Amino acid sequence: MSIKIAAVLTLLTVVAISAEAQNRLIQPLPRFFARPRYAVGGQRVVGGFEIDVSEAPYQVSLQYYNRHNCGGSVLNSKWVLTAAHCTDGSPPSALSVRYGSSEHASGGTVVPVARVVKHPRYSSATIDYDFSLLELEGEVSFSELVQPVALPEQDEAVEDGTLTTVSGWGNTQSSSESNAFLRAANVPTVNQNECDTAYEDFGGVTDRMLCAGYKQGGKDACQGDSGGPLVTEGKLVGVVSWGYGCAKAGYPGVYSRVASVRDWVRENSGV
Repeated sequence: MSIKIAAVLTLLTVVAISAEAQNRLIQPLPRFFARPRYAVGGQRVVGGFEIDVSEAPYQVSLQYYNRHNCGGSVLNSKWVLTAAHCTDGSPPSALSVRYGSSEHASGGTVVPVARVVKHPRYSSATIDYDFSLLELEGEVSFSELVQPVALPEQDEAVEDGTLTTVSGWGNTQSSSESNAFLRAANVPTVNQNECDTAYEDFGGVTDRMLCAGYKQGGKDACQGDSGGPLVTEGKLVGVVSWGYGCAKAGYPGVYSRVASVRDWVRENSGV
């Protein structure tokens, strides 16, 4: 084979590989690339309002090498519930939890994570079963600023249109809002079939997922909120998981449905 022919074949191969790579990039990949809501750094809920941690005393900041990465919810003095994609690939030694503070970077108490129990059916491709339990090295001291959250029963339903509250230190999409303090937003739950249709191009939603948000958008969780609580009447019904964009019209936030794994939580944590 001449050098000239070999060079042409090499060029055609590079073009083919480049085209294949471009196709992979432009395809609407399911869920994980839609918007997993975790990110090292600390911003906050979109379209919400500032709150004191005493208004959400179950809220914690899950830290990765001492930097805010995700949210979480206190279940009892030894266990925290967060999202599996927040812990996927991270050794427990890299993780800690700050509780009892409205700021993710200071105040309250920081305790190391001793063990991560990721749901055995979690899929990073579909973000299904997006749950991890964190066993803490030390016990949480309860006070006005720190309290465990109530949990639903196994398969307990949440009615469409139920007003819920999501909180965290996730992206606000507003340069005028400080990222230092905890924020929250009130969002109604969305009919499962409607949400499934909205996310049809991303593979839809499963029975382990719960959707909440407004049709017109404007209020939502975002990157940095993952693993945090979605609560109604003091009960943890969802864990911030994923979605397309943040607070976009027609795309409600998708949360992991806590009632779908209530028995798993009890079996692994005793809560």
